[in-house]
Amino acid sequence: MNTARKRVLLVDDDPDLLRLVALRLTSAGFELETVNSGPAAISRVSVFRPHVVVTDLRMEGMDGLALFDFLHEQYPTLPFIIMTAHGTISDAVSATKRGVFGFVSKPVDKNELVKLVNQAMRIGLTSGVTVDQDAWRQHIVTQSPLMEELLSQANRVAQSKASIFIGGESGTGKELLARAIHEVSTRADGPFVAVNCSAIPENLFESELFGHRRGAFTGATRDHKGLFRAADGGTLFLDEIGDMPKSFQAKLLRALQEMKVRPVGATDDEPVDVRIISATHADLDKAMAEGNFREDLYYRLNVVTLMLPPLSKRPEDIPLLAMHFLRDLAETYGNRVKGFSPEAMECFVNFEWPGNVRQLRNVVEQCVALSSTPLIPVTLVQRALRDEPASFLSLQEAREQFERNYLIRLLQMTNGNVTQAAKLAKRNRTEFYRLLSRYGMNPSLFKSSDVAP
Repeated sequence: MNTARKRVLLVDDDPDLLRLVALRLTSAGFELETVNSGPAAISRVSVFRPHVVVTDLRMEGMDGLALFDFLHEQYPTLPFIIMTAHGTISDAVSATKRGVFGFVSKPVDKNELVKLVNQAMRIGLTSGVTVDQDAWRQHIVTQSPLMEELLSQANRVAQSKASIFIGGESGTGKELLARAIHEVSTRADGPFVAVNCSAIPENLFESELFGHRRGAFTGATRDHKGLFRAADGGTLFLDEIGDMPKSFQAKLLRALQEMKVRPVGATDDEPVDVRIISATHADLDKAMAEGNFREDLYYRLNVVTLMLPPLSKRPEDIPLLAMHFLRDLAETYGNRVKGFSPEAMECFVNFEWPGNVRQLRNVVEQCVALSSTPLIPVTLVQRALRDEPASFLSLQEAREQFERNYLIRLLQMTNGNVTQAAKLAKRNRTEFYRLLSRYGMNPSLFKSSDVAP
């Protein structure tokens, strides 16, 4: 197996064993990162992006299984191999049920370890994102662990034929993700056709999607092949599927089951070969309960679900996205604006962004258009945000907002030192890590410099 660019994160608090196992894996051709504790491993995962984690079971503080449990919440497809001289058969069975890929016993046999890592790589390479793979996701700007895990899942499912449903709030970038999935799939050379179901009049749905023959109805002056056949050999993205009229849903279900469409005015079906990706911000469970969306169609579309997190759940992406949009818009507005003042950027980070990434881009564009200085001042950002529609948070949303901002302030005060932050919060370190995981926060992003563990 070619091991070039195949990354392994090795975790052990025994420096001699860490050095020995590192030498064995390096000599086998793997790219290696070594750390001596669970917290250090957590801080390196989002930066190093390993394809496989090899960790000792017994370690001070956070042991191997605790490390697995913590990272598995954010990276459920990342394979773990645990080294142990203390484990029992019951331990191995229990851990395997929880999702651990495999075990190796100490003293570690090099051939056994390399064989197991290679086996795990077959999973990990579809989960990790290498430099060579980045082209498909180049338009998705993120450093969020939540988004990185979502993109890993998207990359993996893109290689299958399964229909994909993308959920998430308006403005989170569902079409952008759908295009990225198309680009990394085996259908990348075929067309990508996007359909906004909410923009099609009910009486034109069948004609728009399935096509029509000339003379089929008043105004049909020529044949129209329809969007299904326009996407033949590629991907058809059905956006806002929740707005599709009930009268058309049965016809769509039949087309998906048989992969055939019948144009309006035709007597014969025509075969099509399309991959369906659908999306909506609507609550389809509620729509099904109210009888407005067919349950059988829902399960036909929703083979694999990918949920885009709202921007409020990925605050570490706000400065990154703001600067990305600023650079993108600077050319349009004459390259006058170079950045944001620190106070302006703080204002961006503390805002809730109910309209998500789309709203952020609109606010940045307003600031760029109106700014008369190279650095956008906080007053301009505040003015732009006041123009945005106000939103009233639920009690749960308000509680989550407070917790998230509280954690951000703690990590900023302690320069990303989790031990110090946990003490200030009067919580043990494991519980504090769970809180960070809930909000997708990586402590290493709050360090003033990238210090190797």
